[in-house]
Amino acid sequence: MDYKSERALLCALRVNTDKMANPQNKESTKHQTSRAKQILSAMSLQEKVHEMSGNGIWPTVKGMMFKGHVLPVKAGGSQKHALPSISFTDGPRGVAVAKSTSFPVTMARGASWDIELEKRIGEVMGIEARAAGANYSGAVCVNQLRHPAWGRAQETYGEDSWLLGEMGGALVKGIQQHNVMACVKHFALNNIENNRFHVDVQADERTLREVYLPHFKKCIDAGAATVMSAYNKFRGEYCGHSHYLLIEILRNEWGFTGFVTSDWLWGLKDTRKGILAGMHIEMPGAKYYTFKKVKKLLDKGDITMQDIDRLVLPVIQTKLEWAERKDTQDYPASLLASDSHTQLARETAEKSMVLLKNRDALLPLNQKNIRKLAIVGSAAKTPNDGDRASSKVVPPYIVSPFEGISNYVDSNTEILYASENRLEDVKAVCKEADAVVIIAAYNHKEEGEFIHLLGGKGKPGKKPILAKIGMLSNGDRNSLELPERDLKVIEKVTEITNKAIVCLVGGSAITMESWKEKAGAILMTFYGGMEGGNALTNLLFGEVNPSGKLPFTIPEQANDLPFFDPYCDSIEYGYYHGYALMDKKGKKPAFPFGFGLSYTQFSYANLQVHTPLLTAKNNILKLNITVSNTGKVAGEEVTQLYIGFEQSKIDRPLKLLRGFRKTHLHPSEEKTISFEVSIEDLALYNPEDKTWQIEHMEYTIYVGGSSVTEQLLKGYFRVDAGSGLKT
Repeated sequence: MDYKSERALLCALRVNTDKMANPQNKESTKHQTSRAKQILSAMSLQEKVHEMSGNGIWPTVKGMMFKGHVLPVKAGGSQKHALPSISFTDGPRGVAVAKSTSFPVTMARGASWDIELEKRIGEVMGIEARAAGANYSGAVCVNQLRHPAWGRAQETYGEDSWLLGEMGGALVKGIQQHNVMACVKHFALNNIENNRFHVDVQADERTLREVYLPHFKKCIDAGAATVMSAYNKFRGEYCGHSHYLLIEILRNEWGFTGFVTSDWLWGLKDTRKGILAGMHIEMPGAKYYTFKKVKKLLDKGDITMQDIDRLVLPVIQTKLEWAERKDTQDYPASLLASDSHTQLARETAEKSMVLLKNRDALLPLNQKNIRKLAIVGSAAKTPNDGDRASSKVVPPYIVSPFEGISNYVDSNTEILYASENRLEDVKAVCKEADAVVIIAAYNHKEEGEFIHLLGGKGKPGKKPILAKIGMLSNGDRNSLELPERDLKVIEKVTEITNKAIVCLVGGSAITMESWKEKAGAILMTFYGGMEGGNALTNLLFGEVNPSGKLPFTIPEQANDLPFFDPYCDSIEYGYYHGYALMDKKGKKPAFPFGFGLSYTQFSYANLQVHTPLLTAKNNILKLNITVSNTGKVAGEEVTQLYIGFEQSKIDRPLKLLRGFRKTHLHPSEEKTISFEVSIEDLALYNPEDKTWQIEHMEYTIYVGGSSVTEQLLKGYFRVDAGSGLKT
C-alpha cells in the first residue's frame, strides 16, 4: 500500500498516552510505589525469583482427585515482606475452582449484545472467585474469531473487534468490582488450537493494529490488572518472548502497568528471552524461572539485576494496590451458585439464544395445541455446557433440554423421545407427534481446547489421549457442518414434517445449506450453561422473546471464509475476515453478522446526525435514531451502528461496527437511541510513520438491526482538510 501518495488525504492522530493510560496509574499512590520499591530493595534474589512463578499445579490435581474440581493456583507471596500471593482461577464461563455458577459460554454472551448484562456476570464471577478463595481471574478471553472452526471459539465473544472490546471491557469492570484482578488473554493472535504451541502467525502491521489488538487495548483501558500471553509465535518469536508485544506495545504505547503471566505449562520456552521481553510470572510453576537458571544467567552476565527488578516491581506494586482495596461485603462459600446467581445464568441464556428461522410463526409453541411433543436426539438428555479443559466449570447441576421441557409441560402433553441411534424410532415418534424439537449438538469431543500432554502438535485424524477418554476436549473442528449423526436425523424428520424445530448446540457458526430450507424453525442455543435447558424451554413456549443476535457470520459454504489449517506450522492472517470479508467479496452469507429474529417486529426511522462535520474541537460524532416495536408482544432489539469507508482511497472495509444498544420495547412503543463515536474510532494505522491517522473524506453512517447494508438506514458526515485537524 502506497501511503506516501495518499498522505495529503490523511491527518495524523497522535496518541495521547495520558488519555490511553491504564486507570491503575491514577489509582496507584506514591505511598504504594514507594513501599513496593522498599520491599524490592529488601528482597534477596531467591525472594525475587519466588515472585516470578506460580507455586505449582499439584493443588489443582489434588482438587480434581478429592473435590471434583480444580483449586486456586497460587503464585509468589511473602509473610516476611507482608506481600500477598495471587490466587488464580480460570473460567470464561464461571469460576473453575469451586462448585460454582456455570454461565453460557462467552460466545453465547457475545450473542446477547448486552454490555450491562456482561458486567453483571463479571460481578458474579468476582463474588464467586472470592468465595472460592481466589483473587485473580482468567475469565476475560477476547481472541478474535478469525474462523469458526477454531476449537476455542466458544470462549470468545465473536468476530468483531468492537464487540469483543465492549463486552470484554464490561467483564473486566464487573470482576474487578469485587477486588479480583481480571486477566485478559491470550495476547495475541491466538486463533488456532491443534498446533497452538508451535504455529508461527504472520500479519502485517495494519492487520495487527486494526484487527487483532484493538479489543485487548479496550480491556486495558477498562482497567484490567493483568494480561496472559499466548502460546503461539508471532513473526517468528513466541508471544511469551515478544518484546514488541509485551513491552513496546502493551507497556510503552498503551501505558499498561500491571503484570503479564505466561499461558500455562508451555507458554514460556526460554528464561532469558522471557525476562528481557517482560514476561513477569511463569504459570503454574517454575520450569524456566527457577532460582538456579536465573542465577546462572546473572553470573554469566546474560541478564542484570536491573532486568530482574524491572520484572518484579510491577508484580509487587500490583499486589499491594489490590490488597489495599477495601471490600464492601463478605464472601462466604454460600454465595457459590446461589439462587440469584443461577437466575442470572438463566436470564443470560434466554438473552443469548438466536432465532434464525421461524417459518409461518411456528414459534412460540402453544401447549394447548400439542397433545404429543417429540424430542429427538440424545443431546436432549445430555448435560452439555461446553469445553472440558481449562474453561470447565463444575456447577451443582445442569438442566438438559429434555429436563427443562419435561418440567414445563403439563399432564395434557405427552413427551415422546427418540435417540439418533435408532432412526426408526425417530420416524415413529415424529409421525405421532404434533410438534418436533430436534437437539443437534456438538460436544467437548468435537470442539474445544487442545491439550497435548507434552505440549506437542495435533495430527490429522488423531485425538489427544485425554480427549479420547472424555477428560478434556478435542481442539479445532473438522467441519463447519453438523456431525453426521445429526444430519441423518434432520433428513429423516424433515421427510415427515416441514415443521421441525432444530435447536443447534455449539460454540460458533454451523453451516446448514443442506437442510435449512426444510426446517420450520432454527434456534442457535450455543452451550447454555447450567440453566440452558430451562432457558430454551422458555423461548420455545414464548415465556421469553428471543433477542440474541449473531456475533459471527454464518456462511453458505466454508470456502467463503479465510484459509484455515489447524495443523499448519506457519500462517498469514489477512486483513479481512467475517462480515468485512463478505462485504469485500460481495458474498451473501446464509445468516449475517448481527442477525436475529424475534416474536415481534421492529422498525427504524428518523436518523438524525447532529455533527455532520467533525473538527479538532468538535470531534465526537453524535446521532440518534428512533426504533419502534410494531408487533404484538414485548421484545428487545439490538440497534447496531456501522461506519462506512466507501470513499477511502486506501484498502478498508466497506463498514465496521462502532456502536450498539440493546433496548426493551413494549408493543407500539418507540424509543430514541443515541450514539456517540469518537473521531479516534475512525482511524487507520500508517505503518510507515507508526501513527494512527484519519482520512479527510465523507463517511457513511449505517444504523439498523443487523449488518445487512441494504437494510440499514443511511446518513453521512465529513472530516475535511479544513477541519482544523493537523496534517
